[in-house]
Amino acid sequence: MSPRLDASHTHEATSTSPPEHLDPIERTDVRDDILVDVEQDATHVTVETVEQDDVLAGLPDIPPYDEVGPVDARALSKTLFERLESLEEGTHEYSYVRNTLVELNLALVKFAASRFRSRSEPMEDIIQVGTIGLIKAIDRFELSRGVEFPTFAMPTIVGEIKRFFRDTSWSVRVPRRLQELRLDLAKAGDELAQQLDRAPTVTELAERLGLSNDEVVEGMAASNAYTASSLDAQPEEDDTEGALADRIGYEDHGLEGIEYVESLKPLIAELPSRDRKILSLRFVANMTQSEIGDELGISQMHVSRLLSRTLVRLRKGLTVEE
Repeated sequence: MSPRLDASHTHEATSTSPPEHLDPIERTDVRDDILVDVEQDATHVTVETVEQDDVLAGLPDIPPYDEVGPVDARALSKTLFERLESLEEGTHEYSYVRNTLVELNLALVKFAASRFRSRSEPMEDIIQVGTIGLIKAIDRFELSRGVEFPTFAMPTIVGEIKRFFRDTSWSVRVPRRLQELRLDLAKAGDELAQQLDRAPTVTELAERLGLSNDEVVEGMAASNAYTASSLDAQPEEDDTEGALADRIGYEDHGLEGIEYVESLKPLIAELPSRDRKILSLRFVANMTQSEIGDELGISQMHVSRLLSRTLVRLRKGLTVEE
């Protein structure tokens, strides 16, 4: 917290006793030197205090910041802004008045931060980001425009907080274009839902925003990256199902045969072309042996013998590899 405007700026000069090991003459010299230094420091401090008091003269007495109401804060801020315009940027007095304005208007930051209380970020971080927006608003504010400072500062503070969430709160980093598209889709979706009394379609959203259907679908897909749920997240208390991983997972029995399929590929490639065609017609096209015989111009018994011989060969090849 910056010092109070009505605080005194004085320094107490303390005397120093001379060292005991010096003789009286030397002690007198040292004492004289110390007195001269103290007098010079006191003169320097007095000049600085007078100059600072001249610059800060006429400012109102500011009570503790947590006791200042909104109406009094506006009046005091107006007086401080008038004085800030007359000071040179970079000086101690300028920083003094500027810091006082920041602390005097911290209630605006807390009010803006309360709108984002439901977010997952700590409130201390939100207030810190909002304070940055308040400082930017103080630096940009011009009293001559006739606008109240809270009216000018609130959009800057809220915008800084929203920018913080936009840049840091996404579970998966997506381009800025898609982040802004998500906000536009959410706003347009709420407006159309009120007008149509139902959820808008992709085409309706595209017409409202002047985008193509593909761009709207891309924005909807990107919005899923804003928040992520753990696979081990537990359901609600009234939900009888298990964790999310138990609800979205399933047993794929086809995985058991992948190893055999990969092992069979080189063995099938070594078969004669007629044997490979018989395998394809029987197990891919799901044709009967009689239909295969008609296809190849051979008897059903011949097809059965060829198929049995091929299967024995493949089975033996798998057994040798194992």
